[in-house]
Amino acid sequence: MLMKRRNAAIKVAHGLFALEKAIDHALMQAAELNATMPAASAEANLSPVVIQEAFERSAAVFAALAQARRHVIDTHHCLDETKVQIGLRTLSFGDGNEKPPVKGEAADVYHHPARRAA
Repeated sequence: MLMKRRNAAIKVAHGLFALEKAIDHALMQAAELNATMPAASAEANLSPVVIQEAFERSAAVFAALAQARRHVIDTHHCLDETKVQIGLRTLSFGDGNEKPPVKGEAADVYHHPARRAA
């Protein structure tokens, strides 16, 4: 039973890490777009008015992605608690980089290789 829970936790961890990486990549792309629009507008000698609506919408996308990142972090914390509740307290996923302590978190015992490759 414990092995089935461990295998399920590994599957969930893979999905969580992939989502975290995807959101961070999307945030970087959104930030790049937000930086490029005013620069391109100035380079083309356009009035800021021309791109204002598009810029505001792009900025809203960035804000939504930042909020999504917060939700993923909250999900990560909930899954850390769930891991303990299902008897996997000593199971840890990650690349060995330190993260801020989570209340009651046990020492890292297991580092999943998929996370190291990221």
